[in-house]
Amino acid sequence: MVEAIGKRVLDKGWLAARSTEVDLTGVELTTTTPPSSDQSPWIEALIPGTVLATLVKNKLVPDPFYGLENESIIDIADSGREHYTFWFFTTFQCNLSTNSYVELNFRAINYSAEVYLNGHKEVLPKGMFRRHSIDVTEFLNSSGENLLAVLVYPPDHPGTIPPEGGQGGDHEIGKDVAAQYVEGWDWMAPIRDRNTGIWDEVSLSFTGPVKIVDPHLVSSFFDDYKRAYLHTTVELVNKSNLVADCTLNIQVGTEPEGDLILVEHLQTQKLSIPAGSHVQYTLPELFFYKPDLWWPNGMGKQSLYNVEITVDVEDHGESDSWSEHFGFRKIESDIDTTTGGRLFKVNGEPIFIRGGNWILSDGLLRLSKKRYKTDIKFHADMNFNMIRCWGGGLAERPEFYHYCDIYGLLVWQEFWITGDVDGRGVPVSNPDGPLDHDLFLLCARDTVKLLRNHPSLALWVGGNEQVPPDDINTALKNDLQLHPYFETNKNFKKEISPILKDPSEYLDGTRIYVQGSMWDGFANGQGDFTDGPYEIQNPENFFKDDFYMYGFNPEVGSVGMPVAATIRATMPPEGWQIPLFKKLASGYVEEVANPIWVYHKYIPYSKPGLVHDQILLYGTPKDLDDFCLKAQLVNYIQYRALLEGWTSRMWTKYTGVLIWKTQNPWPGLRGQFYDHLHDQTAGFYGCRCAAEPIHVQLNLATYFIEVVNTTSKELSDVAIEASVWDLEGACPYYEVFDTLTVPSKTTLSTSEIKYPNSDNAKPVYFLLLKLYKKSDDTKKVISRNFYWLHLPGGDYKLLEPYKSNKIPLKIMSLTFIKGSSYEVKMHIQNTSSTIGDFVDREKGQSWFRKILKNFSKKSSDVKVTEIGGAQSGVAFFLHFSVHTSEKDEKKGEDTRILPVHYSDNYFSLVPGEVMAVTLNFEAPEGITPRVMINGWNYEGGVTVSLA
Repeated sequence: MVEAIGKRVLDKGWLAARSTEVDLTGVELTTTTPPSSDQSPWIEALIPGTVLATLVKNKLVPDPFYGLENESIIDIADSGREHYTFWFFTTFQCNLSTNSYVELNFRAINYSAEVYLNGHKEVLPKGMFRRHSIDVTEFLNSSGENLLAVLVYPPDHPGTIPPEGGQGGDHEIGKDVAAQYVEGWDWMAPIRDRNTGIWDEVSLSFTGPVKIVDPHLVSSFFDDYKRAYLHTTVELVNKSNLVADCTLNIQVGTEPEGDLILVEHLQTQKLSIPAGSHVQYTLPELFFYKPDLWWPNGMGKQSLYNVEITVDVEDHGESDSWSEHFGFRKIESDIDTTTGGRLFKVNGEPIFIRGGNWILSDGLLRLSKKRYKTDIKFHADMNFNMIRCWGGGLAERPEFYHYCDIYGLLVWQEFWITGDVDGRGVPVSNPDGPLDHDLFLLCARDTVKLLRNHPSLALWVGGNEQVPPDDINTALKNDLQLHPYFETNKNFKKEISPILKDPSEYLDGTRIYVQGSMWDGFANGQGDFTDGPYEIQNPENFFKDDFYMYGFNPEVGSVGMPVAATIRATMPPEGWQIPLFKKLASGYVEEVANPIWVYHKYIPYSKPGLVHDQILLYGTPKDLDDFCLKAQLVNYIQYRALLEGWTSRMWTKYTGVLIWKTQNPWPGLRGQFYDHLHDQTAGFYGCRCAAEPIHVQLNLATYFIEVVNTTSKELSDVAIEASVWDLEGACPYYEVFDTLTVPSKTTLSTSEIKYPNSDNAKPVYFLLLKLYKKSDDTKKVISRNFYWLHLPGGDYKLLEPYKSNKIPLKIMSLTFIKGSSYEVKMHIQNTSSTIGDFVDREKGQSWFRKILKNFSKKSSDVKVTEIGGAQSGVAFFLHFSVHTSEKDEKKGEDTRILPVHYSDNYFSLVPGEVMAVTLNFEAPEGITPRVMINGWNYEGGVTVSLA
């Protein structure tokens, strides 16, 4: 069958072998002596992936992420580069038609390579962040098997790892244009092969005589976003030795449902391309009236259009095609005059940034669409609106950006400079950055072309805590200068000026370039080390005037202990030992962690001299499960307070904050909201609560209730219900603060909670805040926030005996199954009663009746689980998890099914209260899932009936 125009990905059937164990040349491997999978030393390869990922897959080295196993794998500094120089081999077939052309594409390799195809050699030059395309038309066997071998070399300067570790090892990796985290950091162990390999997509592209290269799409807006234009510039390459008379077509449509596309625009242009030439062509702009705009998460819908560009050549037909989703949106950024912080606007609306720092999905570069989808959806689930791609990591891949487009995450993309490695670390090294500045700029420009059409991409930044060398910085400023349409505070009311260069002819032209992460509106704006801190804090400190002095903090971090099941899954039993709590003369406690936790970069929950141990506030943990459960309580409070503290000063002191970090690319024990296995910590849900667009919160420094409105609409006729619950199940305090109006994009301080100052205040109590619309007959809750609190100077130790209180629950569940996909809708009710029962219990029943109506389910499909209990009170810190069924369990194995997307988790219910929670997950083939509910009052957990 003749190959169709388009792309074929080569990700199957690859073999690999260490170069020193292969006696054949590349020519021999791809002509007379091809290898086979049953022939030593050849093994099955992981492509895309790294050498180390392939060795782990074949169990030739232990899993470097398990326990201390990374220490048993030889480091490239000790083995020499030859040890991690590998051959990769595959075969493919293709059947070409007349006047067809084929290119072999490598979207990225690390660090350089030799390519052999059917005995012909090509060299892939150095650089981790550049694309390579080779015209292989003349080398192909168009009617039979093609043999492809790739010899991949590691970075030129892999460096050595000092005994004390450090940020970026000995910094030698900074001499190359490559990811710098691979020599280790204070959150990451070294990667032994320095990520050598074919780490991104390999493909064949089939075209006719004319090829489309790197189209650039730009939208411009006029008349308050009523009128919009789509600008398009394409590069066209005529591969033939004849003049190509072409028809260039662009089609723009929407996808209302399924595979259907509703075409909104179709334009055709005629042009001739000289033989063997490479031309740039700008199409006439397309006009749109009130297009659906793309908005960040929490501001509106992520509307996307499908743009398809095709080129037809006379006497040949369709020669090439290109398609991509595109979002109409405008991002502006300037330094805010009130706060000094960097201010972002999307489609004219200011956006208060609440997001996190990102390194990469997996330290062995086992990247996939499925994993990216989970990663990015998790960030959206936390109500975040920005991800910063840190400069020591990757130029992230198009699949990453695709899901940021889908879920509305703005992206700060940094280039490959870090202060630690490039001139500001210990020891000082590489003050002039990488050795090859031209290579750095080539990689930077190619990265811009790869990513620039994504609406989620918000800004480029020169480096982490450092600016690039002067010549690189100057070149980037020039290359990434803004088109006049996108300069802040310029308002074009008339038609597009013919004098101005079309914006799609710029390399980018639509996004700002900031020279470094602590410059120009970030941190103190001058490049001083004014980001951070990175450890445990007293929760109330986040609300205080002196906590952070600048308008936008690009990095502030804290703890990140995962659940106990993750510790057991990623460490041997000696790693299950909890820290020793060493009492100091000062009265503070120092945590002494076991060596495996230290290796995995554990951050303690105490900071002697400043912060008392936050876990010990709940009592001394007795084992791993107890320690991790109490750590989740701290995680929730810590990160909710962090975001609420920043949001408390929205626009008056701050313009944004990015948490260091949202996750780890290995099983690290710090700064994360979900672990490497994709199980969320309670901090995830603390963030989800605090970052909701409309939010009610307690200022922990003043005990005033605040209402946050980040939306563009005024919030009127709302009320706040505040209720305090004690450990006996009574409600000693209840108050309604009504008839409030909260202006758009404002944090409003309302009234003080006076219970802590009352005569009969309990040492430990619960506070439930609800914000609701008064004019709504159902009193629908807009925002709900639950706190557990102690009196000043106290602790939470009374919660320990509260575990024995058995609070009755009723759980109704409705399960929808489509293939391996499960959606479980839960209705959880605290059925204990008390005098202070203010909740409409029918609300939950009506919720389920509505579901039955919408999904044609019968009442008999609803499964009920009742958990008995004789006491009244708060059902505290409930959390769901999904496992394999008991019949599918294997002794000693992790039974969790991951990932699971929960609409909420780690929640509490006051007497009579009802909550709806939805679970979405994929069950492995042949596995029956079961849902468990655990909680402070439900040690050991209870299985929830699904069928």
